[in-house]
Amino acid sequence: MRSVAEHQQVIAEMIRPRKPVQIPLAQTLGLVLAEDIVAPLSLPVFDNSAMDGYAVLAEDTAAATPEQPIVLPVAEDIPAGRTDQLTLQPGTAHRIMTGAPMPAGATAVVPVEATDGGMTEVQIREPAAAGKHVRPTGGDVTAGTTVLRAGAAVTPASLGLVAALGLPDLPVIPRQRVLVISTGTELVTSGTPLQPGQIYESNAVMLAAAVREAGAEVVATATAGDDVGEFTAILDRYAGQADLIITSGGVSAGAYEVVKDAFGRDGDQGVQFVKVAMQPGMPQGVGRVGGTPIVTLPGNPVSALVSFEVFIRPALRAAMGLPDPHRPHHSAVLTEAVTSPRGKRQFRRAVLDPATNQVSSYGPPASHHLRWLASANGLLDIPEDVVGVPAGTEVQVWDLR
Repeated sequence: MRSVAEHQQVIAEMIRPRKPVQIPLAQTLGLVLAEDIVAPLSLPVFDNSAMDGYAVLAEDTAAATPEQPIVLPVAEDIPAGRTDQLTLQPGTAHRIMTGAPMPAGATAVVPVEATDGGMTEVQIREPAAAGKHVRPTGGDVTAGTTVLRAGAAVTPASLGLVAALGLPDLPVIPRQRVLVISTGTELVTSGTPLQPGQIYESNAVMLAAAVREAGAEVVATATAGDDVGEFTAILDRYAGQADLIITSGGVSAGAYEVVKDAFGRDGDQGVQFVKVAMQPGMPQGVGRVGGTPIVTLPGNPVSALVSFEVFIRPALRAAMGLPDPHRPHHSAVLTEAVTSPRGKRQFRRAVLDPATNQVSSYGPPASHHLRWLASANGLLDIPEDVVGVPAGTEVQVWDLR
């Protein structure tokens, strides 16, 4: 029987990063930069006003007071976006808006609140020191500066920065493309009337959502009955578009196990079926289909999603270079006694209270109780050599929040 750590390593080594690509900014949010980003220009690009007011020569305002304002003629009106180059003559003012380019010769901006707001001439009631309310060229970024480092995730703020620098696209590690297949003749699509013995398909929906939440892309979700031909037809159609294939169901020891039947129960067609010392999720499979990695998960929904969390999510995120590929792990105090099967590492649904640093087991441990997992915010991680944990013990918790 394989340990959890051994199976994690096998999958992590199999899921490899894609080659970096240059893609438009709008598609890069959440991806990781493949190269440093160097500013091609300075920000601001030109000296501009930080306030609505009047561009002036600072010394022309030195004597201004509320009681004895300085009166200057307004020679120009400069809205943001004006492109002609203006020059301020001493003894005059230019009415100017926030973000508008400073005229040559101007050394300060007097806010409109310190004036009478005049259009042809303006009364200035406060002196303005040189540089006051002026955003100098390169005050934020100097051309040639490395503004973002390779390995950083693209955020809304970093997108704003690179857009301001005029960059139309970014070099990133692309998302992993994942094909999700749920197997079982008993499965029908939501909205279809159920016949006796049928259940609604949920694993493909759930696992596809987990793939997206991990930052990857879903190529397709599909459902196959317990028919090898139907299952392999789906693989033939989509496998070439995927970097990873995830299946659920069809990997146990009984009859009608379509995934095992498709690849040979002895793993003679590129897929190895193993037992992993864990609960839930003991039956697992891993291998390649035409060069594409495949991970075959058990069919019970809790087993499938816990297996995804333990084995696939961290490997996917690491392959995309995303920060913190693993869920946060916390130590918390258990509020009740729990048992665990000898020789198996148990991942038990839990509710973590961060305010008290206490954690409670949540719901029964059986792998079909999806309701309890849907309401849990953590997984108790109980080592394989532990068969009982008393209340009050400090335990490890995977934080699913």
